[in-house]
Formats: sequence, C-alpha cells, structure tokens
Amino acid sequence: MQVTLSEIKRGQQGIIADVSSIHVPLKLLEMGCLPGNIVELVQVAPFADPMYLNINGTHLAIRKETAIHILIEISNE
Repeated sequence: MQVTLSEIKRGQQGIIADVSSIHVPLKLLEMGCLPGNIVELVQVAPFADPMYLNINGTHLAIRKETAIHILIEISNE
C-alpha cells in the first residue's frame, strides 16, 4: 500500500517509492532520502512537526510539509 511519508505512524517502516525532487531539498536527497531506501518513523515532535526518521541508518528530522512529497510503500501494517 502506497502512502505519503507524512501518513505513517510511529514504528512503521516502508520503502521510499518516489520523491518529488522539486519539493524535497537536495540536502535530504544527499542524506539518503531516495527511492529504494528503507524509512522508519522513530518519533514525532509535539504538534506532529517535525518528524524524526531513520533512513538506512541515518537519522533525519524533516517537516511534515516536506514529508507529504515523499511516497512510500508500507512494509508492515
């Protein structure tokens, strides 16, 4: 099932299916936010922004407004 990264719940994992390179900063792409990489939501800050992620062993914090432009394939429900 494909959803945006902003829709996953804490502890869920998925594989990045598509990234809108127009809306996602180049720095995130360089840090591993690319199709085919495994992503897990580790924690969400108060008011649900930013999101703390583990992408192939790299820990990132991204804003929800950026996460809606990253499409993932959920691997566990």
